[in-house]
Amino acid sequence: MIDVRLDPPWLTARLPAPMRALSWAPYRPGFATTDRVIWREVRNADLTETFDALGWLAGALHARGEGDAVGLLTSRDLAQFRLESACSDRTSATCLATVGLTNAERVGQRRHVPSAGHGTINLLAVTDAPLSDTGLVELLSIATEARTTAVMEHGPDLPGGRATGTGTDCIVVAAPPGETAYAGLHTEVGEAVGAAVHRAVSAGVRDWMAEQRA
Repeated sequence: MIDVRLDPPWLTARLPAPMRALSWAPYRPGFATTDRVIWREVRNADLTETFDALGWLAGALHARGEGDAVGLLTSRDLAQFRLESACSDRTSATCLATVGLTNAERVGQRRHVPSAGHGTINLLAVTDAPLSDTGLVELLSIATEARTTAVMEHGPDLPGGRATGTGTDCIVVAAPPGETAYAGLHTEVGEAVGAAVHRAVSAGVRDWMAEQRA
């Protein structure tokens, strides 16, 4: 469902057709119609307080002729991406994720002195189930729940408890446009997307934790 092309410092996820997407991505956030989502890898040293990362990313994408993509930004090694799929009856879903946790946080307990680095979780979850914009809103909550569960199961402990994500996580969900307004835990699409995201993020978190112990 996702054609993945790694061309450092770019990672491109091409969809089978233009889809309706919803995200808080740094480039083209909110609702958008697109056939690809693109990651740009940067160095931690590049992400200074005075650096206009959003403007720079927009310019870099337009320079590549990718102005109609949804754009993500990460300092995680893109070669460490994880791609997982899941099915529920007639519905399938795929998740592409890059996972870093140097910027880990626990919800409701923001750290006043964040750890060094800008490691983050960026993921794209795609389903073949046609959804309305309302359905995409609910699907975004399912993907977020699955991300959080994976981090809590496999991620690091912080002073206030187990990490639940990072301070700069970004999630994109995409589906063919349709009329279905429900995508919760009781639905096929909710189950498929939840499983795909949980598998991809769990694998990415385990990889990252193993790297820290090495």
